[in-house]
Amino acid sequence: MGPVAWVLLAALGSHISRTVSEAVVCFSDFNEQTGGCSDYLGDGVSEEDCCLNIMYSFKREAHSRCEACRAAEWSQWSAWGPCTVSCLEGVQKRERVCTGQGDCDGDSVEVQACSVKDCCPKEGSWSSWSPWSPCSVTCEKGTTQRTRQCNNPAPICGGICPGSSIETVSCDTRQICPTHGQWGSWGPWGECSSSCIVEGSGVFPPQTRKRECNNPAPSVSPPGRSCGSESHQSKDCTVLPFCPVPGGWGAWKPESECSVTCGIGRIKEKRFCDNPAPKYGGRYCEGPVTRNTMCNTKVGCPTDGHWSSWQPWSPCTRLQDVINCSQKVGTQSRKRVCEEGRFEGNWCESNHKESRNCYNVEGCRLQGKWSEWSAWGLCLPPCGKSERTRKRECEPIYPDYPDHMLNQLGKLVDVFFSGTPNVHCDPINKETLKVEEKRECRNVIAC
Repeated sequence: MGPVAWVLLAALGSHISRTVSEAVVCFSDFNEQTGGCSDYLGDGVSEEDCCLNIMYSFKREAHSRCEACRAAEWSQWSAWGPCTVSCLEGVQKRERVCTGQGDCDGDSVEVQACSVKDCCPKEGSWSSWSPWSPCSVTCEKGTTQRTRQCNNPAPICGGICPGSSIETVSCDTRQICPTHGQWGSWGPWGECSSSCIVEGSGVFPPQTRKRECNNPAPSVSPPGRSCGSESHQSKDCTVLPFCPVPGGWGAWKPESECSVTCGIGRIKEKRFCDNPAPKYGGRYCEGPVTRNTMCNTKVGCPTDGHWSSWQPWSPCTRLQDVINCSQKVGTQSRKRVCEEGRFEGNWCESNHKESRNCYNVEGCRLQGKWSEWSAWGLCLPPCGKSERTRKRECEPIYPDYPDHMLNQLGKLVDVFFSGTPNVHCDPINKETLKVEEKRECRNVIAC
């Protein structure tokens, strides 16, 4: 921690008096997908101080799990994982993480059926080998080869034929080829015998390079011609650097005020590579030029309120009148609550209450019609013996009442059916309200 941060903490002495057991490691960000802490701020602060900003996170020990400051909530579902089989039908799963303080309702794992390929690979068989090809050279030894096709029968669904489609063997022409020598390329210049000199000495070491008569080398029997001429070259190293002086870091010095006005922030410090400064190509100081140290404002960060979910609609009524099972229009309303505003954050925008016009069909006997089959549901439970379900439901056929009307201000508004009617559909398998179909999930992950 830098000098400025110590001054701030000393001025707020109550923090320093806290025991080590109350301290946490504080971070300014929380990854909802992985449940991990990021953007380290520092340690030695209390959980209460770190969570003055509810978007922060903390660890109780350096290697313990990350905890978010805000209330518990589910992360987004992960992408669906790979199918448990590469062909035919299997299952795949996805997961989510409960983050924050408290518990989340619901499951952390979902499993659904999947199929990568409708068939499984099947191997094929090879055809007969072709005749051997002519030898690849006209003197000395070469190679000859033969081939075969994977078509007897051909593989299906991505299968293969085991083994190779080509077979190669050596062949001998029993003829000798003479080879004359040729120079290879010059090799790189060798290093100078010394990498640096003392200023003013005037001593320049030599450097050499060579080449080989191997492009190709001359044959012995029958004999080939040699390369001749020179195989080595030498020259002086005319330019060498002075011996380098590595640099060293000076002391850290503060460069900024605390980065935030609420919660936990940072103070920036800087240092210079001047103790000593590097010379003659000497190594520059390794490590960062600046660093951030933690500072504590002891001030909570404002958090704006947010709306809760709407409460259920109230019963559809009209003052001093019975409107149940009739074309008479009533009204109903519902409410919601502004939650979790902190430290003088802004109040929720928009309205906390809304109303609408309605027909009351609570308990009214209505003819119904069967819905189409729903999509197949998730595999439950997500491991072991598991099955999925789809269903059809008896849906009401509402009366042909007008779906809009003019209100007292002369504005056209919608009218909704409200309540749970007594619906009747023609029986399917002796069921009049709901029918279900179940199917076993295959290749489910073991528990």
